[in-house]
Amino acid sequence: MIAFPRHAYVHVPFCRHRCGYCDFTLVAGRDDLIDRYLAALGIELGRIGNVPESTSDPACLEIDTLYLGGGTPSHLGPDGLRRLFDVLRERLVPAAGAEVTVEANPLDVTDDFAVACRGLGVTRVSLGGQSLAAATLRALDRDHSPDDVRAATVRLLDAGLAVNLDLMTAAPGQSLGDVEADLAAAAALGVQHVSVYCLTWEPGTAFESARRRGDLVPAEESVERAMFEMAIDRLEAAGFEHYEVSNFARPGFRCRHNEAYWDCRPWEAFGPGAARFDGRVRITNHRSTTAWIERVLEGRETVGDVDRMTAEQAARERIVVGLRRRDGLDRAAFQATTGFEIDALAGPAISRWLAAGFAADDGRRVRLTREGLLVSDMLWPDVL
Repeated sequence: MIAFPRHAYVHVPFCRHRCGYCDFTLVAGRDDLIDRYLAALGIELGRIGNVPESTSDPACLEIDTLYLGGGTPSHLGPDGLRRLFDVLRERLVPAAGAEVTVEANPLDVTDDFAVACRGLGVTRVSLGGQSLAAATLRALDRDHSPDDVRAATVRLLDAGLAVNLDLMTAAPGQSLGDVEADLAAAAALGVQHVSVYCLTWEPGTAFESARRRGDLVPAEESVERAMFEMAIDRLEAAGFEHYEVSNFARPGFRCRHNEAYWDCRPWEAFGPGAARFDGRVRITNHRSTTAWIERVLEGRETVGDVDRMTAEQAARERIVVGLRRRDGLDRAAFQATTGFEIDALAGPAISRWLAAGFAADDGRRVRLTREGLLVSDMLWPDVL
């Protein structure tokens, strides 16, 4: 039986600037579309009337987590954010104690923005800082300074909001010492959560074009590895728990929304490029913001891609996603949830990982070791 979703993602596709490495669904310099986007979002949210009832009002969905991503939701500003929440609250009802996250660019975080977030029930802001070094920010084509990151963090923390700071490694010209300084600076800011991502060179981005021309050179694999290991060591020493490949949290501050993804729980999603999941089927909206708006307003189909999985395929995906978490997978819980035994699906692979030092197994739970996390992308074909 597929449960109704308790989690929702809303994609806000607006930015003032597209960074050279970014391949996300967004539009830059198109604030003229905001009104039509909000109108289309309101219409798409009407789909909730077809979701199994979870509140006294069948047209609303009670949720435990709400995540506003982008794009840059903070680009809407305080008033725009209020308008967005006016649309959302018609259909999405955060339960008591719900986690509500908004992604933000440091330049957008004014005192008024922080106050607006708090007043709207936001509990957590994911801040796209990427670095606290001016040279690295320039190399990443970011439009803010280290001081902007610090000022935004202070404003958000002073407003009583939990803060996740995104950091990026393997940026062009970035050294191991640069990463170490970023990690120390991030820990000193007093944020509750840090996400550390290695720069990826996505097809179609300005960075990838520059790489092919020879204008930008990716970091050596050994350097990427050293940066990742340094992130683990420095953040754990600073009191952060390394609970997922790229994510570190102080006790009690794990991202509950992302944990729903990693646990393969159903979630709803709205907006251009947003992907919803019912446990077996992943449905992704059309990625073009303008096309999505037009299709919604005209009452046409907005689905761009549909990925249907069998029960076994869904169970195998759960193994892969679950092993990204440092807690790993509990055999009994996995079988109770999927109807499959882990060892029946991945026993030979697990044996190879154990022999290579990539995994640990105490009979109840399987998890990847640090060495396994470092090469995890190479392991997944053994399961999928």
